[in-house]
Amino acid sequence: MSKVIVHSLFSEFDIDLFKSGKHFKLYEKLGSHPIEVDGKKGTYFAVWAPTAKSVSVVGDFNGWQENEHQLNVRWDESGIWEGFIPEIGHGTLYKYSIHSNNFGIATEKADPFAKFCEHPPKTASVVWEADYKWKDKKWMDTREDKNALDKPYSVYEVHLGSWKRNENGDFLSYKELSQDLVKYVKDMGFTHVEFMPIMEYPYDPSWGYQLTGYFAPTSRFGDPEEFKLLVDKLHQNGIGVILDWVPSHFPEDAHGLGFFDGSHLYEHPDRRKGYHPDWKSLIFNYGRNEVRAFLISNALFWLDQYHVDGLRVDAVASMLYLDYSREEGEWEPNMYGNNENLEAISFIRELNETVYGSFPGVQTIAEESTSFSMVSKPVNMGGLGFGMKWMMGWMHDTLEYFKKEPIYRKHHQNDLTFSMTYAFTENFMLPFSHDEVVYGKKSLLYRMPGDEWQQFANLRLLYGYMFTHPGTNLIFMGGEFGQSSEWNYNQSLDWHLTQYDFHSGIQKLIKDLNKIYKTNPALYEKQFSQEGFQWIDYGDGENSVLTYLRKGHQEENNIIVAANFTPVPRKNYRIGVPKTGALKEIFNSDAKKYGGSGAKNSAVKTEKKSCHGFDDSIEITIPPLGIVIFQ
Repeated sequence: MSKVIVHSLFSEFDIDLFKSGKHFKLYEKLGSHPIEVDGKKGTYFAVWAPTAKSVSVVGDFNGWQENEHQLNVRWDESGIWEGFIPEIGHGTLYKYSIHSNNFGIATEKADPFAKFCEHPPKTASVVWEADYKWKDKKWMDTREDKNALDKPYSVYEVHLGSWKRNENGDFLSYKELSQDLVKYVKDMGFTHVEFMPIMEYPYDPSWGYQLTGYFAPTSRFGDPEEFKLLVDKLHQNGIGVILDWVPSHFPEDAHGLGFFDGSHLYEHPDRRKGYHPDWKSLIFNYGRNEVRAFLISNALFWLDQYHVDGLRVDAVASMLYLDYSREEGEWEPNMYGNNENLEAISFIRELNETVYGSFPGVQTIAEESTSFSMVSKPVNMGGLGFGMKWMMGWMHDTLEYFKKEPIYRKHHQNDLTFSMTYAFTENFMLPFSHDEVVYGKKSLLYRMPGDEWQQFANLRLLYGYMFTHPGTNLIFMGGEFGQSSEWNYNQSLDWHLTQYDFHSGIQKLIKDLNKIYKTNPALYEKQFSQEGFQWIDYGDGENSVLTYLRKGHQEENNIIVAANFTPVPRKNYRIGVPKTGALKEIFNSDAKKYGGSGAKNSAVKTEKKSCHGFDDSIEITIPPLGIVIFQ
């Protein structure tokens, strides 16, 4: 077999962009690329390893022998090693054997730009070339409108390994998910799915948050084209796809990015900035141009090659603060003497500017748990540039309120109303994510107080309140049918529960709430604007009742919401309304089909009795532990 032939896919301009941290399509250059050179078919390899003394490609084609196929280092001090190896192609297993100038350290690494990887626990990279024919043109042509911030955004968060499993306990494949999952999400009426990390990861209990293959969909469920099929099918059914993306840290696994070429190449060399004590993982060096280009290229790769519609960026708070989860003495202030990680902040802004500049129809969503300001404001206004931010404060306050026995809730009305004091400072997504149903926190259902009926009524009320609160929504799988046990990454959801009325009732409720959210512009047109919300009365703590208006662009689309957080029905309850006429009850969480008691409002007409600052008012029944919506 021929040895390595000198060849390059890089121009001098590519190298200049790479060195300056501005090359955002590195996946077209670095990695392995089946090509033809001088009439010979083979594979071009390129890897960044500036501290290396030598780099060999080892694989199943050469018996994993070092020095058989040595790459050539470029002359331009880019640190890139490259070369063309004839007669190997699609499906070839390989790694890079790297001998470092740093004390002669030797490492054997998977390709950071590999498009596919071996099934864990095996760790080799796979040369991959396949041509997928997309069939989602209709979605892609209209995505910018459907994915906009003034459109419905109801997200179903999914862990692919445990949503559902085969009868023998095996994972569903991407192909099977492209049938089962797509049909289910469409039937339930969610507008988007969010996949917990699908990039290759070695350790199942990490849930995918410890990545080693940033450019490879995990081989657990199939190959890259089969994952494209899953995205494609979702798009063909009008469902957007958000990927959980982890630029905040990476594991120290021997074949991964850590100490890549015998030096701190991807991670920050200062352990105070380069090591995460909570996750026992390494932190990217956001001040290094080539690392920024690697990460931004990776974000764009999924948007470009996989037609993804959004990135939910994990653990943003850990990136923003130098003292995140560190004690005094374990971190060093920045040049201004404070705790902000200026290099990470600069990286995040560049990431968002590049993503939105390159793909106008997508969204980035920050999982950011602090009060860092302007997370979802544009960079040119001084913000971080995300499209949305998870509303963690609302989630914590709301769940804290709901776990209280209803008799005590009158003393804690502020737990619910406080969110409206800051609801419009960011573009907030309301999340009940996987993090809320693990580690002894219990399922959402079992956090609710009372007997079985009250627990389910509380859960129905919680979801009704969530869908009518300003902002977009996210529910973790299982929550939509009231899964009773905590989430277990290692087994299927408890789908058998849906045969029981209370559980199927929750499922019907979520389906109807999704429909109401999508068909009532008052719930989405101004979901991030103060103009889209108005209290009728937030002060009736004695009865634990909240009443409010949601508003769209057209006044006739406005809706009225009344919620009763106690098991005592509020009959003949008077609230002020902004205009004269008849009102129609369009949703009632206490309906019998959901498992409720069936208390409802038939004909509701306004009376000329002033109330809550309005000239007109209505008398209604607010059901026990229930929420009603009027049009």
